[in-house]
Amino acid sequence: MGFALMKGVAQSAADGVHIGFADADKLKAQTAVAGLGGAASMPVIYQSNTEAAEKGDYIFLAVKPQVLAGVLAEISPVVRKRLSAGNAPVLVSMAAGWSIEKIQAAVGEAAVARIMPNTPALVSKGLIAFAVSPQVSGEKAAKLETMLKGAGAVDRISENYLNAVTGLSGSGPAFVYLFIEALADGGVLAGLPRDKALHYAAQTVFGSASMVMETGKHPGELKDMVCSPGGTTIAGITALESGAFRSTVMQAVKAAWQRATELA
Repeated sequence: MGFALMKGVAQSAADGVHIGFADADKLKAQTAVAGLGGAASMPVIYQSNTEAAEKGDYIFLAVKPQVLAGVLAEISPVVRKRLSAGNAPVLVSMAAGWSIEKIQAAVGEAAVARIMPNTPALVSKGLIAFAVSPQVSGEKAAKLETMLKGAGAVDRISENYLNAVTGLSGSGPAFVYLFIEALADGGVLAGLPRDKALHYAAQTVFGSASMVMETGKHPGELKDMVCSPGGTTIAGITALESGAFRSTVMQAVKAAWQRATELA
């Protein structure tokens, strides 16, 4: 996810943005730089998290929740020193369950932003929800939003919604991929070649999502437009409902939201 956001920021070519990053895997870091070959702003590889904390204005904490405590302990002295000097960075965390309050308890009352991106950010089609602490000025929040827009749609929300966002859009792509795979399997079952079935399934989901976004119509209304009386689609809808399709999807989002809450 860190690479996906870095790619988006680099391709956005925001004025005055220079990217540096640190990674424990040096080979992975070199591969990441190579993967940004066409970007307008090429990243610099820092030798440590401490160096990144010393030099960055926006420090993206692109680590797993269980790793974040160690990273914060590592960079805390630098952040506190910069905080005392009046030039502290904005810490941008994407770790599920880590509240702004919890992060500030580890590093002092620095400016903190929490974001919840999703994997389509890798192709600039992501959704990034974000919330900020009172220490983040309007100007800095606006600049962060501009940088993130290179990775997809950006929406500023209240922090108390972020666990729900994690369950829906953070985990949601995996649910959609599973649905696409199932659609394709259904096509194969009906006699389509595998490559055709997968292409048709993916394009169908893409086109349907675009219809929701571009028409502004409720999904139920769009569904009804496809369901002819006694036709093929309503027969398929009946099969989905007999398997508690909507309830199962709702429970998947709920389970992911509950897990995010547990991590907090």
